[in-house]
Amino acid sequence: MSAPLLYQVEAFNTAKASENKIHDDAVAKKFGFGGGLVPGAIVYAYMTHLPIERWGRAWLERGTAECRFSKPVYDGDRATVTATERDGILDISLECRGVVCATGTAALPAAAPSPPALADFRDVPQGSSRPPADQASLAVGTWLGIDPLVVTPELIAQYVGDVRETSPLYLREGLLHPVLVPHIGNFALNRNVTLGPWMHVGSKIQHFAAARLGDSLTVRAHVVANYEHKGHLFVDLDALIVANNSTPIARTGHISIYRPRQLAAA
Repeated sequence: MSAPLLYQVEAFNTAKASENKIHDDAVAKKFGFGGGLVPGAIVYAYMTHLPIERWGRAWLERGTAECRFSKPVYDGDRATVTATERDGILDISLECRGVVCATGTAALPAAAPSPPALADFRDVPQGSSRPPADQASLAVGTWLGIDPLVVTPELIAQYVGDVRETSPLYLREGLLHPVLVPHIGNFALNRNVTLGPWMHVGSKIQHFAAARLGDSLTVRAHVVANYEHKGHLFVDLDALIVANNSTPIARTGHISIYRPRQLAAA
């Protein structure tokens, strides 16, 4: 077991003005939180700093990750990320205010895994309308897509700035930050259905290639589960992010509470 890795960052709520009001202070407090939640994708981004520190670009090209968000992270929190490596796996924990808010793992397989066949993932356009999120619009088997997201220098710089990333890798090599994976998982939902306050609560990720300057990114996502747990309504997606309609970038199992129990009971 190697010595623990450590990273600290001041959390930043990038979504205060977003359509998802769980990131708004006033609305989040009505749900029992202390303020607007820092998005799960951003919390995950803080956690990815240590796999990049450990393995560099190779982790973006074939690495794996899992993350689960258990407690809120608030704007201005001092987030402390630690990782301990055992048998080639990083056990990662993120703490704020003396509380563990997120946990996860990351690893770098010795060989690059074979990506799934594109033919197994339907390529559908972003919906022309956004029906309310429910058991019908997010029925198991439903396929979701998004309008292409082009990787520009401005987008690379925006992601680096938004997540307060200190690694020079992304700007130096023209690579998009891995926050893109949960972000695009979110886009598969919020660009196809209308949601009230909602929360991304976990992801399981396999990288196949780094997203590079000039890539045009889409997602081929389908609903694999829609269920109630402890009063919350959850939706699980299996999503393949594809560059230029030809190159798999990452596959993610994306878990979200699309209707918190406070709304489900209303």
